[in-house]
Amino acid sequence: MHSMRLLTVFALSSLLVAAVGVAGVEVFPPTCERIECAEFVVIGEGNGYEIRRYDSAVWMSTSPIDDISLVNATRTGFFQLFDYIQGKNEYGETIEMTGPVMSQISPSDGPFCKSSFVVSFSVPKKNQANPPPAEGLHVQKWQSKFLAVRQFGGFVSDDTIGQQADALFSSLTGSNWASAIDPSGAYAVAQYNSPFEFSGRVNEVWITLDLHASAM
Repeated sequence: MHSMRLLTVFALSSLLVAAVGVAGVEVFPPTCERIECAEFVVIGEGNGYEIRRYDSAVWMSTSPIDDISLVNATRTGFFQLFDYIQGKNEYGETIEMTGPVMSQISPSDGPFCKSSFVVSFSVPKKNQANPPPAEGLHVQKWQSKFLAVRQFGGFVSDDTIGQQADALFSSLTGSNWASAIDPSGAYAVAQYNSPFEFSGRVNEVWITLDLHASAM
C-alpha cells in the first residue's frame, strides 16, 4: 500500500522535461475520457489558438509559491493537493482526481528573480457545492471566465514554457481579442497527463481575457 502511494505521488509530482509545440488546439485531451475535466465552451478560434468560456469551474488552490522554476513550484503544489484529495482536509474526505492541474504564473521582472505560482486542482462536480476546506488551500470559483488557449505536446519544462506563452501572446496580437488580454502578463499552464504517458501528451497555455458574458 505504501509503495502504491509513493508511486501515485511520483505520478502527480514528477514534471515534464521537454516541450514540443503544435499549432492550434487540435486534440481533445485523452485523459478527459477517463477522468472528469473542467468543462468549457469554445466561442472563437484563431491562428494557433482558441477562445474558451468556463462557466462554472471550481478549483482548490495553493497559496502563492515563490520560485524561479515552474517545475519546482508545481511539484510543491502537487504534494499539497495530493494530500488534500487523499483525505487531508477538514472533512477527512477522499476526493477523485480530475484534470487538468493548473499552474497560474505571475512572471517576475527578470530571469533570475522568483515568479509567483498558484497550483490548482479542478474540484469534481459532486464536491463543488461544498469543497472540503484545508489548511493552506483556498477555493477559486470561476463565473464566465474567458481564456485564450494554445495547445502543445511533449513534456513541459522551464526552458520552453515561456516560449509557448510568448507564441500565444504573439498569435493574439492584431486579433479581435488583443485588447482584452490581461495587461499584467500573467498566464497559466494546464497539464493533463501522468508523467508515465510518453505519447499523446496534451498541455495548454491559458491567457485570461477581459470579456463580458453578455456579449458572447
